[in-house]
Amino acid sequence: MAQKDFWNERYCNEEYIYGTLPNEYLKEKLKDLKAGKILFPAEGEGRNAVYAAVKGWESEAFDQSEEGKKKALLWASENNTDIFYTVSNVENIEFPNSSFDVLAMVYAHFSGELRRTFHRKLSEFLKPGGFLILEGFSKLQQEYQQRDPQSGGPKDTEMLYDLEELKRDFENFDIKEAVVKTIVLSEGDYHKGEASVVRIFAVKK
Repeated sequence: MAQKDFWNERYCNEEYIYGTLPNEYLKEKLKDLKAGKILFPAEGEGRNAVYAAVKGWESEAFDQSEEGKKKALLWASENNTDIFYTVSNVENIEFPNSSFDVLAMVYAHFSGELRRTFHRKLSEFLKPGGFLILEGFSKLQQEYQQRDPQSGGPKDTEMLYDLEELKRDFENFDIKEAVVKTIVLSEGDYHKGEASVVRIFAVKK
């Protein structure tokens, strides 16, 4: 099954499969930043983009899933706010360079061989002095998946993140925080339980 079809099928039900609450790491980092323009790649059903919009951010999102967009716009409407949402994969998405204050990559996992290319492309959309907020599953997540499939993450181990590789992908950033840690996720039915994640908070040079 093509990736786009997989996500459309996953998102076509009424329930929000990753919940409607924002990611905790994103929430923690945004509270200390002045609201501006924020980009959410691979944003799915929109929980994080809508949260940011409610907090005064100009939220721009993209995802390859039309079903994800429908639910994201519905959730924005139910929260009396607006987000901008483009249906596109990362290969084809385009924004002006240096146009965002924050790049928020919340479980935005890309194929191993293209990962660095995509990360560097997305970095170009961020202003110098802009912030990167990233949380994704680490390579260690394979072990947690075996114990509990509901803890989440790509089944393709190439798409799981290595902290040192990520630091190289974002080498034109001043890294403020970069950790691998075990957390307990409670984000809908597919991110539930103990998981190993990578977290990065950085400033573009």
